[in-house]
Amino acid sequence: MKKLVLASTSPRRKELLGLILKLWPQQSFECVSPDIDETQWNNETPAELVERLAVEKAEAGQKLVEDIKACVIGSDTIVVIDGQVLGKPTDEADAKAILRRLSGETHQVLTAVAMVQEYSYYSHVVSTQVQFSQLSDEDIDAYVASGEPMDKAGAYGIQGIGGTFVEKISGSHSAVIGLPMAETQDLLKQIL
Repeated sequence: MKKLVLASTSPRRKELLGLILKLWPQQSFECVSPDIDETQWNNETPAELVERLAVEKAEAGQKLVEDIKACVIGSDTIVVIDGQVLGKPTDEADAKAILRRLSGETHQVLTAVAMVQEYSYYSHVVSTQVQFSQLSDEDIDAYVASGEPMDKAGAYGIQGIGGTFVEKISGSHSAVIGLPMAETQDLLKQIL
């Protein structure tokens, strides 16, 4: 079996990769925590940004395991509305502002998955449309007080309390959580 590494400490990504690998019961994986600059470059589109970040996380993960033959998976998720990337909130006031912006609107969640092995990489970007319900100030205050939005792109987690705000989704549910399962499985089939 090849050495497989997830360049993320996200419990959600770890859980999703674990589910995918049930199809390869002998394949295990380890996790590393890459540290990269996630600043958007000038004139970089949201799709280019999320793909670059996934690749950079995988490359940084490869350096942490010091094994060029290891297959390292990187992933990144961003929330986009009206062409603007909404990152993780900087504080509670920012989280509330982000949630007000998403309230009653449809936004796009872009998730990229990248696999790096030796000097090659493969990547895929998945786009999902998410329709939010209209949120009251009380909804927003209670949600922010729960603490859940503080470490999540777009200030919500669809797999948690934030899922109660989602009226409709068009695309990959697992990509919104943080790792597109079908696309990740396809990339693994090419490598494993």
